[in-house]
Amino acid sequence: MRYQAAGLPGLILMEPDVRIDERGFFARLLCREDFAAQGLAFDPVQMNLSGNHRRGTLRGLHYQRAPHAEDKLVRAVAGAVFDVAVDLRPDSPAYGRWAGFELSAENRRALLVPKGCAHGYLTLTDGAEILYLVDAFFHPEAEGGLRWDDPRLGISWPFPPLVVSEKDRSWPDFQPVIAAAP
Repeated sequence: MRYQAAGLPGLILMEPDVRIDERGFFARLLCREDFAAQGLAFDPVQMNLSGNHRRGTLRGLHYQRAPHAEDKLVRAVAGAVFDVAVDLRPDSPAYGRWAGFELSAENRRALLVPKGCAHGYLTLTDGAEILYLVDAFFHPEAEGGLRWDDPRLGISWPFPPLVVSEKDRSWPDFQPVIAAAP
């Protein structure tokens, strides 16, 4: 597995080493020892699968508030998505910035999204399926979100979404924490 810092503190883009032979291929996608060697403490407790009918479906931007914040490992197992993380940690040097990557069944990349970041994606193909491993259980009362098209964030989506849920359309704009003057 190759690990690459991905533009925000703690955001890691992972690409598996794929072994190919006459049968097909094999790739290790998660190994606790490899994670530990990279200084990553990721211990998933839940696995989720998100299926999307149409190209242009947008989901996000979602996060879980403390104390239920979660690290999330995201991988496309069918089709392709443009996957985005937004840093919401006020003490982070990347606070308010975003990073985006194409994840696809073909490129087999995964993105480890750290606690304190909002996450979302736009499907680039019909039938995209996204597998999430998370290290905390979901708590509806801790759910939060940001508007996907907030001009303050300035996310460069590949194209305007065609399908956005009412819930995702109604998230608030990003409200940066501004330190009070002394």
